[in-house]
Amino acid sequence: MRILDRYILNSMLRVFVGCILIFLMLYVIIDLFSHLDEILKQRVNLNLLFAYYLNFLPFIFVQIAPLACLLGCLYTLGILNRNNEVVAMRTAGLSIFQIAKTIIIFACLISILVFLVNDKFVPQSEMSKQEIKSQMKRSSEESKEKSQAIITNLSIYGLRNRLFFINKFILPENRMEGITILEQDNLANLRKKIVASYGIYEDGLWHFHECVTYFFDEENRLKGEPAYFSVQLMDITESPQDFLKQRQSPEFMSLTQLSDYILKLSMSRAETVVRNLRVDFYQRLFMPLTSLVIIFVGIPFALIIRRRATGLSSLGIAIMVGFLYYVVNAVSIAFGKTGLISPILAASLSHIIFLAFGLYLIQEFS
Repeated sequence: MRILDRYILNSMLRVFVGCILIFLMLYVIIDLFSHLDEILKQRVNLNLLFAYYLNFLPFIFVQIAPLACLLGCLYTLGILNRNNEVVAMRTAGLSIFQIAKTIIIFACLISILVFLVNDKFVPQSEMSKQEIKSQMKRSSEESKEKSQAIITNLSIYGLRNRLFFINKFILPENRMEGITILEQDNLANLRKKIVASYGIYEDGLWHFHECVTYFFDEENRLKGEPAYFSVQLMDITESPQDFLKQRQSPEFMSLTQLSDYILKLSMSRAETVVRNLRVDFYQRLFMPLTSLVIIFVGIPFALIIRRRATGLSSLGIAIMVGFLYYVVNAVSIAFGKTGLISPILAASLSHIIFLAFGLYLIQEFS
C-alpha cells in the first residue's frame, strides 16, 4: 500500500470510528432520556435496560454508517484540499478517482459489513429488543394487557396450503375479526377463498360467523355461486396459540426468510401485501449500498472545502446531503408501495439519482 493510501485510510478510519461511537452514544442517550419517566415509573432492572440498548446497537449502526462514511470522506479530502495537497497530487498526474480510490474501497467494505449486520444481526436483535420491551412492561399489568390483548394485521401461511389474513386477533376471547382465507393446491393455484366477519375458537373448533366461500377452477376463474353460512364449523387445525407462534413480521426476517415468505404469498392475490413486501425486500437489499453511493456525492463537495473550519463544513454538507438522500428515498419508497413504480425501481431510485449526480460532479471537476 502506498504512503498516500495509508494516510488517507488512517484518516478515514479515524473519522468513521469516531463518528460511529459519537452517534451511537447520542442515539442511546436521546432514546434513554425520552423514555426516562416510563423507565423510572416501571422500575426497570438495570441489566434488562443494558440488554435492551445492547440489542439496539446493530440497528443504529446500520442507520448511521452511511453518514459516518460521508463525514469521513468530506473531512479527509477536505483537509487534503485545504492544505493544497490535492493540487499537488493532481499536478503529479493523479485523477480524482486515483486520489479517492482508498475511500471508495473503504466504502465498499463498509457496505458489505452493513449488509451482513442488517441481514444476520438486525432481525434477531429486533426480536430480542421486543421481547425485552415486553419484559419491561410486565411490571405494570395494565401495560401488559394493553400491549398483548389485541394483535392487528396478521398474515400467516398455515397448514394445507392456506393463507390467513386477519384484521384483528383478540387473545383473551380467542376471537378473530375480518378473516380472509385463501386455499391453494400443490401448484399454488387458488382453489377456495373464505371470507368471514369473525371467528371464535370453542371446544377445539373454529366457528366462523357470516361466512362466504368462493370456489375457483383450474384457470383461477370463479366457479358457481358463492356459498353463504351464518355460522360454519371450520376444519382448521390451527389453534389460537398456533397462529401466534406462526405470525411473522418482515422486520424480524432475514432476506432469505423474507424472500420465501413473499414466494408463499405471491399466488394469494393479495397484491397490495405482496407489493409492499417486495418493496421492503429490495429496500433491504439495496440499502447497504448507501455507504458507497453517498461517497460519490461527497467527493466533489469535499474538493470545494477551503475554509479553516473543515470539520464544521464537512458536518454541514453531510447533513444537507444526507437529508436530501433520505427525502428522495422516502418518496421513491412511497411511490413503490402505492404501485406507481416497480418495487425494484422504488428501492434503487435514490441510489441511481445520487450516483449519477455524484459522477456528473466528479466529471466536472476532472
